[in-house]
Amino acid sequence: MAENGHPTLGIGMVGYSFMGAAHSQGWRTAPRFFDLPLAPEMRVLAGRNAAAVTAAADKLGWDDVETDWRKLVARDDVDLVDICTPGDTHAEIAIAALEAGKHVLCEKPLANTVAEAELMVAAAEAAAARGVLATVGFTYRRVPAVQLARQLVVDGRIGTIRHVRAQYLQDWIADETAPLSWRLDKTKAGSGALGDIGAHIIDLAQFITGESITGVSGILETFVDERPIATGFSGLSGTGGTETGPVTVDDAAVFLARLTGGGLGVFEATRFAYGRKNAIRLEINGSRGSVAFDFEDMNVLHFFDASDDPQVAGFRRIVVTEPQHAYIASWWPAGHGLGYEHAFTHQAVDLVRDVAAGTQPTPSFADGLAVQRILEAVERSAASDSDWQQI
Repeated sequence: MAENGHPTLGIGMVGYSFMGAAHSQGWRTAPRFFDLPLAPEMRVLAGRNAAAVTAAADKLGWDDVETDWRKLVARDDVDLVDICTPGDTHAEIAIAALEAGKHVLCEKPLANTVAEAELMVAAAEAAAARGVLATVGFTYRRVPAVQLARQLVVDGRIGTIRHVRAQYLQDWIADETAPLSWRLDKTKAGSGALGDIGAHIIDLAQFITGESITGVSGILETFVDERPIATGFSGLSGTGGTETGPVTVDDAAVFLARLTGGGLGVFEATRFAYGRKNAIRLEINGSRGSVAFDFEDMNVLHFFDASDDPQVAGFRRIVVTEPQHAYIASWWPAGHGLGYEHAFTHQAVDLVRDVAAGTQPTPSFADGLAVQRILEAVERSAASDSDWQQI
């Protein structure tokens, strides 16, 4: 039992870089701001480099370390395995953890291929029959303004969906001398901007609208096919040496889509948009109104109600920081904004509550597989002169 009297939930995390730090922040903070039925305890962190993983554990607040993820999965004090590694390892770790009776949180995209994702879904379904749960980390769903956008759609405030415009714009490799990282290696990442950031806007579009993408036509482009080999990394930034290596993923992805309700979608993901740091932009137009969101102004949602008097009609700027908004009541007084890290806390909160209740977390591995099918369809389309591909 934890100090607050709640049963504990032992967390083991594999990977400790950018996402590992973000997930660690979420696990540390969740029980300190939210009343949870289980007390998450950061038991063990796994990484291949003993010195580096030990330093990370000390910095991020983990009790112990392992240099082999299999040992982490086998530990009796681990109830949930959090996977923050490159995509090429997701399937093996997740399946092993589920078969060992551990709940799983896996970073997105779920896998590098549809075949891997299908195996993960099969393992998750078998585990669910034994009360073992699995979820994929599409964390931007947990931004309060995104939750409000979804609620407005559910409530019918924008009517039938006509258009979805979705962009994820970054500039962290717009400089042609930016070094290679694992995210630019197809064997590790599966794809480039398409899977790394495009997966997020696919999931957000389907989450907010409640509809599925049924077909796509896409273009992929690699603007810089050779980069300096990295000598060191901190987060997404690194330093390069004198030797170079090939970029084997897309730098940018653009695709058209159709949704189940007949609406049209336009999607763009790029890491070559100078000046755009983390611009996740969605505008959804319906028969009764519109919603618009940009993560670079993440505490704000814009809402247009077509029934307003034309003399005063316009987009309403809603500052989503009131206690009535999702998650906000556990944080600061009204009007005090949240940041990037808060969504990871919300992810931990929701997952702990689902585990305690025995409720299937969302998004599920099946949701992750659905996104993976779309990513693969865009790749097929791009490889065949943008032919239309049914999902």
